Amino acid sequence: MANTGNTLLALITGAAIGAGVGLLYAPEKGEDTRKKLSKEAKKAKNRLDRQVNETSKHLSESAKSAKYNFESKLEETLSSASYKADDILSAMEGKLEELRAKNAKFHAESKVDEMKSKTKNALS
Repeated sequence: MANTGNTLLALITGAAIGAGVGLLYAPEKGEDTRKKLSKEAKKAKNRLDRQVNETSKHLSESAKSAKYNFESKLEETLSSASYKADDILSAMEGKLEELRAKNAKFHAESKVDEMKSKTKNALS
């Protein structure tokens, strides 16, 4: 991109210098010189417009490409994060079930111990 700008600047500068030197050494009437100068200025403007359009098109294509790459990477990252979150949730659900089972077993054992104690006291 920087090279395009430098090339464009060199082109414009060269055209201006060439036109100026040509005018200084041209053995023509002022009216003819003004017509030529106007014609050359229009040509330079057209070249500049073409170069600006090409540069704008290139920049637009580069921006679209960068946007597409960013969106792809973002989607990939979000997808990966989603899978990891699913894995974490599954692991947590498994641990929760283990804790519930241990808690149920503990309560059942407590009830059995309580019943044994009551039975023992009743028999005594």
